[in-house]
Amino acid sequence: MFDAHLLNYLENIITPERKQRFIDILEQRTRYITVAIEDVFQMHNASAVIRSCDAFGIQDAYIIESRFGERLDKNIAMGAQQWVDVHRYASTTGCIETLKGKGYKIIATTPHDDDLLLDDFKIDGKIALFFGTERDGLSQEVIDKADGFLKIPTIGFSESLNISVSAAIILQNLTKKLKKENSAWQLTEEEKQEKQLDWAKKSIKSIDAILERYQAEK
Repeated sequence: MFDAHLLNYLENIITPERKQRFIDILEQRTRYITVAIEDVFQMHNASAVIRSCDAFGIQDAYIIESRFGERLDKNIAMGAQQWVDVHRYASTTGCIETLKGKGYKIIATTPHDDDLLLDDFKIDGKIALFFGTERDGLSQEVIDKADGFLKIPTIGFSESLNISVSAAIILQNLTKKLKKENSAWQLTEEEKQEKQLDWAKKSIKSIDAILERYQAEK
């Protein structure tokens, strides 16, 4: 449960500039678009996708780790995992069920010829963009359960791009399009406050001692 008094307490500890930075960034955050990464083998690719989520205002990322274990490299993510909510799943089935339960359409990103080109893609509801392994792409389960398909148009010999490059291109394009075409893309005021509190906690090195002091003073 959100504690407004605790947020005020912690905001007296962080700098005014830090507080304003949180506010400014949260004004550009969205949960209307989210990202799911399925069994990516190269650890640096998963971490780079999280960085792109942070850079383009995507608040949630879902990582399916059924084959290769944990795929985030903190050095490459460069702290982005502190600001993006990362949800881990042991199976593709569980991840898809969760996202569909939250009202997301499953959009599979693939290089197939009959997929919808990025420039032609219309955002007509909440979407979860699925990215697959570097070699094999998305699993058949994602393909079978997808509500739509999307690809980046290319004009060279290479059929597909690296997953982290693809994610960055697609997120830059779709977040720009979303903000132009949809008025309900932002976080709710409650969600913004919850993230302000979360980020304030993550910004204070001695947070455990400070929380103990806060509880004692209450």
